[in-house]
Formats: sequence, C-alpha cells, structure tokens
Amino acid sequence: MFSQIREFFAERDVLEVHVPLLGSHTVTDPDVEAITVPGYGFLQTSPEYYLKRLLADGMPGCYQLAPAFRHDEQGRLHNPEFYLLEWYQLGYNADRLMSEVAQLCDLILGPADYQQVTYAQLVPDLNAPRDQLDLTFALACESLKPGRFFIVDYPAEQAALARLHPQDPSVAERFELVIDGVELANGYYELSDPAEHRRRFEQDNQIRKARGLATRQLDEPFLAALQAGLPECAGVALGVDRLLMQKLGAKSLDEVMAFRPG
Repeated sequence: MFSQIREFFAERDVLEVHVPLLGSHTVTDPDVEAITVPGYGFLQTSPEYYLKRLLADGMPGCYQLAPAFRHDEQGRLHNPEFYLLEWYQLGYNADRLMSEVAQLCDLILGPADYQQVTYAQLVPDLNAPRDQLDLTFALACESLKPGRFFIVDYPAEQAALARLHPQDPSVAERFELVIDGVELANGYYELSDPAEHRRRFEQDNQIRKARGLATRQLDEPFLAALQAGLPECAGVALGVDRLLMQKLGAKSLDEVMAFRPG
C-alpha cells in the first residue's frame, strides 16, 4: 500500500519529504493532546506546521508518510502512534483536493461513488454545547455506512486552520472523508492570514485554560513563515492505518497493526 501511495504522488510530481517527528512546539488545538518528551519538546501530532514552513520557503506540492503521535488515544480506531499521510497542493481549493483524495482512495480500495453531506445535515442543532456537538457528529459519522462521504461546510467555530467561505463566512472550507462509518481524512483550503492564525491560536489557549488543560506556547517560527507568505494551497491528513483497515475489511486497528501498547 505504501508503494501504491508513493507511485500515486510520483505520477503527479508531488515530492516526498521528511520533517521532524520531535519538535520544540506543538499544536494549540484543545481537542488534540501531544505527547511530551521532557527536555526535548513534543512528539508531533502531525507534520502540518513543518510542511507549511517548507511551502512558504518555496517548496512545491509535497507530502509526508510517517508516524504521528497523540496522547491518551487508544481504542478500536485510535492508537498513540499511527501512520499519517499528509499532503499539500499549490493552487488547489477544497473541491479540487477532495477530488484527489477520492482518486487516491479509489486506487487503494477500488472505485466507488462519493456523496457530499453538510455538517448541518449531520448535526441539526448547531447551538448545542460543543461536547454535545462533537458526540452527535461522531455518532452521525458512524452511521454513514455503507458508502463514501465527504462532509463539508463545517461551522466557522470549527474551522481549525481552514479559511472561511468568502460567500458565507458562517462556514469553513474544511472537509472530512468518511468511508463505511470510519473517519479517514480531514482537509482544508488553507488559511494564509498570519494575524488570523495568531488569533485562533490564542483562542485555543483560552479554551484549553477553561478546560483545565496546559496552554501551549505559540509556534513563532511557523507564524514567521506565514508572515513571509504561504502560497494558495489546500492540504489534507489521512489516517493510513484506517485506510488499511478498509482495504482488508478489518474492524479494528488490532487487525492491521503488528504492535500496540501493552
């Protein structure tokens, strides 16, 4: 499967790169907790910031296929260490990137039809508390089976690092791919405004503080790269272990990962 993925990107002249798995900074996202390595920093939850720094420095479309790490994630679909495929395409918007994600999944899993559903169709009560929204959304994703679905039009409050839609700023240009009830990929038409990044990071830290979580130092080298100029691009992160589950018809990561904690 790795060979298929690499051939897919080689045919499109997308470069494979390797960025640090251990860094001095981590994400501020209050829903993602990094694994701390005392004296060194953090195991990276994704290569996102490093890949965007490369893009800002002139790198063309690129990808990384490597482990990523998240604290306290263990279960049927979660493991603290997992393989993540993340890639960025210059000049792409969310729609064009969704098409490419579908092409890759068709290569690995065989061709099928894809449907689009909006976040509001899955979560009708957008005024509910955030934890209730997340639970409703997770259960709705599990119910999307059989079939392949792109979830679009996330609320602006859940934009993460996606830009807001210019015609409707109440929604973000963000998408999620769900195949047979399993969330596989999360993508954005990437936000490029450094001031808005800083505002969102600071807002994340306010939420972390309210939840009793440790706040995170802002990644100033990443913000400096954005200040220098991130080109127009779209990016997506795809869980490779989950993709292998789909390919083999497995029900749990236990069936596709040779080694798990304990």
